[in-house]
Amino acid sequence: MFEQEIIKNIVNGDSSKFRGLVEKYQPIVFRTIMGFVHSKEDAEDLTQDVFIAAYQSIQKYQGDAEFSTWLYRIAVNISINHVNKFNRRNVFQQVGDFIQNFGSNASNDRNPEEQTIENEKEKQIKNAIDTLTEKQRTSFILSKYDDLSQKEIAEIMNISEGAVEQHLQRARKNLQQKLASLVGK
Repeated sequence: MFEQEIIKNIVNGDSSKFRGLVEKYQPIVFRTIMGFVHSKEDAEDLTQDVFIAAYQSIQKYQGDAEFSTWLYRIAVNISINHVNKFNRRNVFQQVGDFIQNFGSNASNDRNPEEQTIENEKEKQIKNAIDTLTEKQRTSFILSKYDDLSQKEIAEIMNISEGAVEQHLQRARKNLQQKLASLVGK
């Protein structure tokens, strides 16, 4: 209930307390967003957007769910909106991202061919995750990137635990089918 006191103080005008919440939750918000956008720069920007949105609407937080659950909902919604808005990026931007990522991910232990193959595998995995339905993708990201329980995911998504389990099973099946070529099946 310590967070409830902090939130009450923030609502009553002590905005300095919000910094503690940001410091505590920034890593999990960032990790969640990375699962959706796959870009460090975009994830950093969207993480800021999440905390701005949370600060601006903190008086609406009722306390009937954990603060982290409420914050996850904001992060997921902002991530999905971003992905939907920028889903149709032009080819030149994708090529630019590939070249930039190739240069920044280059490892001294790998030759250029190995690095290119690794980058292509990573790209295929991200693309496969992006093709999942919104609910499958959200369930999968919260489960695998944030290691949340089905109960926590159900609270965040406002659905039953059974529905979460179903979305996770379908996500795994879809990913296995889409990525079979990567594992030689």
